[in-house]
Amino acid sequence: MTLVEKILATHSNMKKVKPGQFISVPVDMLLANDITAPIAIKEFSRLGVEKVFNPEKIVIIPDHFTPNKDIASAEQAKTVRQFARLQGVNYFEVGEMGIEHVLLPEKGLVLPGDVVIGADSHTCTYGALGAFATGMGSTDIAVAMATGNIWMKVPSTIKFIYHGILPQWVTGKDLILYTISDIGVDGALYSAMEFVGPAIDSLSMDGRFTMANMAIEAGAKVGIFFADGNTIDYIKSRAMRPYTIYQPDKDAEYIRTVEYDVSTLEPQVAFPHSPENTRPISKVGDIKIDQVLIGSCTNGRLEDLQIAARVLKGKKVHKDVRCIIIPGSQKVYMDALKEGLIEVFIEAGSVVSTPTCGPCLGGHMGILASGEKCISTTNRNFIGRMGSAESEVYLSNPAISAASAVAGNIISPKEIINNR
Repeated sequence: MTLVEKILATHSNMKKVKPGQFISVPVDMLLANDITAPIAIKEFSRLGVEKVFNPEKIVIIPDHFTPNKDIASAEQAKTVRQFARLQGVNYFEVGEMGIEHVLLPEKGLVLPGDVVIGADSHTCTYGALGAFATGMGSTDIAVAMATGNIWMKVPSTIKFIYHGILPQWVTGKDLILYTISDIGVDGALYSAMEFVGPAIDSLSMDGRFTMANMAIEAGAKVGIFFADGNTIDYIKSRAMRPYTIYQPDKDAEYIRTVEYDVSTLEPQVAFPHSPENTRPISKVGDIKIDQVLIGSCTNGRLEDLQIAARVLKGKKVHKDVRCIIIPGSQKVYMDALKEGLIEVFIEAGSVVSTPTCGPCLGGHMGILASGEKCISTTNRNFIGRMGSAESEVYLSNPAISAASAVAGNIISPKEIINNR
């Protein structure tokens, strides 16, 4: 069996599962946020069940419209807060919260070998830890809150092998953008994307979270990595409960194997209005921008801010550009503060926000007007994703976004930094 099949078989108490098979699976952790939880709470109440199956295995995080931007979002947050208090589930209020997919791994709430479901499509982020993690609808989450189980179809697995050593300024964001541009936004539809190879072995955990996060942008059910030494180093101070590390069998069957040599890969930029519409930085041309966003569940971790600060240090944001930087959690914010990164950002002319999804989904803290262009480290650039339907969003890694903030147009960091 593949890595995903082994996790699902073990959880389902079955000797073997195969792609296409429908199974019932106990969950180790489920989550919802301030947008999706109110729907799940409403449906949960209709089930006639008074208590959730296990409050320790449920996490609710207000992160999309928080701190609340208006009365409607405040009412949603109130609903979530009251339910969390009543049920005694894991809940992170403003002041201790973060973007859900940054916060859960940081807190050790998801671990290798887990089955994790969330009422958010980017729940697949936790595959970076060697967990089976996938997004589901709020009604599915409601049933899981009551029963502790989900039903699902076992996905097929595509193996992606990345050979070579990553060039300077090339990150996990570039690997996943390049992959999506190659296979398309439906290239891994309802499949598991298994990421392996020498370039993956040397990739940081933050880089792996980024890749797993965007597996959904290729239509995947989950993006998953083997739990290796890097993974163990990450979780050893965080894990508060037992976990299991799984490995695929040597004779595991994959529906497809895709191989890349990334030794000469350039940083990538996804053009509007799809992550699939990706080009290398040398092919971007002259595109002036109005806004830069560095953050989100894709690239709001400490390493991402370190990369951005490396580019922005001693520089000034272009007078025609708004540069918004959003740490993914309070811990990321504090660590960045201690390292002097926040000072670098503010001295450069950026604004630094409290942790929130904010502008990524067109929520608040950086909405685009008609005709405006933004380069962003987020995961989606659909029409109207960040505001006006007449605006444009370009996706990149933090280095390109930071360099573009200085230049006023989309540019490689190599053009403003001499091998730093």
